[in-house]
Amino acid sequence: MKKTIISAAILAAVLIACQKNAITGRRSLNIIPESEMMTMSFSEYDKFLTEHKPLPDTDKNVVMVRRVGSKIQAAVEKYYADKGLSKQLDGFQWTFNVVDENTVNAWCMPGGKVVVYTGLLPVTQDEASLAVVMGHEIAHAIARHGSERMSDAMLLQLGGTALGAAMQTKPQLTQAIFQQSFGVASQLGQLKFSRNHESEADKMGLVFAAMGGYNPEVAITFWERMATSGGQKPPELLSTHPSDATRIADLKAFMPEALKYYKPGK
Repeated sequence: MKKTIISAAILAAVLIACQKNAITGRRSLNIIPESEMMTMSFSEYDKFLTEHKPLPDTDKNVVMVRRVGSKIQAAVEKYYADKGLSKQLDGFQWTFNVVDENTVNAWCMPGGKVVVYTGLLPVTQDEASLAVVMGHEIAHAIARHGSERMSDAMLLQLGGTALGAAMQTKPQLTQAIFQQSFGVASQLGQLKFSRNHESEADKMGLVFAAMGGYNPEVAITFWERMATSGGQKPPELLSTHPSDATRIADLKAFMPEALKYYKPGK
């Protein structure tokens, strides 16, 4: 009887933790409460900015990134409100900063904590392409992809220890897992999200960029540029990422849906 009660409790916890993606419909499991993820995110974000000084508010790149960020934020909030899912964004404290480092990357921690590296900007080349990248990274965060990865890693490396306890007993390992899960200091596209995660972020990012007033079709030329600058890659069968050709084909296939949200001149 006791075993049955425990099994029922575990099943209930699993069902509660499951969340449906607002755009793709895929259900995912995160065993770490989002409130705990956000608390750690806000702390780690502040720590990162003390170690990697952000550019000043008046810098032209900061102005551009925050302009794009505010439009993507508004798109996310409207999309989720229209779906009756605004509660999934509770606790978000959107912040957009630029770090002057020659790293081709951008990332978003839980709760809307975004960093763009100046090394990304020569690759994006224009504001619309930057919007596609930022939409993609923000999509990873709001779809809880990093939280899924961290849940898996903590289960494997820490035996499923609760986040608060892990921070007390093994803070360095827990922080390393967090940074790996959210792509801090990686190169764009090198973080080993699953193919499902990457495809979801591509689609969600296109929708958010389009809703923000940016032509989502620039995503094709952007990823073509990334494909030519990426060097030797493993066969798709051996990679957690879709191949460049597959990704571009998938983007083209989804483009008619994304264009429904695009209103030029917005």
